Amino acid sequence: MKRTFRNWGNTVVCRPQIHYPTSLEAIQAIVLQAAAQQRTLRVVGSGHSWTPLVETNDWLISLDHFQGIEQVDTEQKTALVRAGTKLKALGEALAAHGLAMENLGDIDVQSIAGALNTGTHGTGQAFGTLATQIETITLVDGRGEVQTCSATQNTELFKAAQISLGALGIITHYTLRLVPTYKLHFQAQKATTEELFQNVAHYLSTYRNFEFYYFLHTNTIQLKLANTTDTPIRNGGWWKKFNDLVVENGLFWLMSHAVRLMPRLAIPVSKLSAAAVPLGDYVDQSHRIYATQRLVRFYEMEYNLPAEHFKAAFQEVLACIEREKFKVHMPIECRWVKADDILISPASGRDSVYLAFHVFKGMPYRAYFDAMEAIMRRFGGRPHYGKMNTLHYADFQQIYPYWEKFVAIQQQQDPQGIFLNNYLRQIFQAETPDTAATNEIVSSLTPSIS
Repeated sequence: MKRTFRNWGNTVVCRPQIHYPTSLEAIQAIVLQAAAQQRTLRVVGSGHSWTPLVETNDWLISLDHFQGIEQVDTEQKTALVRAGTKLKALGEALAAHGLAMENLGDIDVQSIAGALNTGTHGTGQAFGTLATQIETITLVDGRGEVQTCSATQNTELFKAAQISLGALGIITHYTLRLVPTYKLHFQAQKATTEELFQNVAHYLSTYRNFEFYYFLHTNTIQLKLANTTDTPIRNGGWWKKFNDLVVENGLFWLMSHAVRLMPRLAIPVSKLSAAAVPLGDYVDQSHRIYATQRLVRFYEMEYNLPAEHFKAAFQEVLACIEREKFKVHMPIECRWVKADDILISPASGRDSVYLAFHVFKGMPYRAYFDAMEAIMRRFGGRPHYGKMNTLHYADFQQIYPYWEKFVAIQQQQDPQGIFLNNYLRQIFQAETPDTAATNEIVSSLTPSIS
């Protein structure tokens, strides 16, 4: 029976037949059945991608019933994890064994496969995307065959599968490279844009994890700084939970709705948010420090740039916002990531900085995102796969040196194309007159929003 599926950002709505396998054998059987019946088959994690990566009216697999850690090696500091495992549950389960992931992103509701497959990242110039923490991958390919790959076994497939958008097959298991549990001392501070530019090198070299938020139409930066520590846990208790839930989410949600009804309030609300930006000083286990509550829903576009272009690109962003006076009140987030050698990783071959742009759900975003995307493209930007963008096959082919190599591997692993939906065909196959009419990424995301 078909059901309506909506992603978190409400940019994708479809009616697939959803399957909930509970074993590797069940996953394999679904793939074989899909191939025999010439079905298309996508896999969904927690629906936190804004792009139509999982959009299908055919078959959709959810791995929500295929979660958990199957094996832990405390001596080698590795864990064999089922692909549907949610990051929040994974962090707690690993901590019980005295282990942790070396870095994480800023939300923990995704499945591990969804996060890794889309190039999810945290921040810190010593750390790559989350996919760089993978030791081995097990997947079921388009022929229904189970394959295992790693840096030393089936290495070409491994480099493609670390970030693959679910196009090579259904990933069932990861072996993750871990570290002993650690605590982080987190500080949230305020600065001006001038202070940011003067001190960014200091922040990057002094703090293990550094990122910032810029409040549009102001001169205010919220710095987020973290270092490892041996001091006792000091997590803010009930007051921090109240502040996170009521102030950062509840009050901001109310102000955001006011801006949606009266867009002229965008600038004063952004200035008010900057004046009341929350400061903090906390100590907790790493996986609890990284994660933040996100109850206010929004549209997001995020681009990866070569790290050396940060200052010039961000100055252009600031100048454009000052000039155009966009009716946007949600801040810009900026994070740093180390280079990797994954075929289609946005950070492939270059130390990177990521800039993320947000617009409250239901508000017009097109003019703002188009202007920001144009700046990002001028500086060699590569989009985050889970975030909104307007790129097609020729664009990806131009900005990724190994795009064609990945496409060749994809065709080998999935010769019938059962793992490709319309969106993936749009980015992995050259446009033809027959497909040109379907290649409208942004309009397919939210056609009712200008």
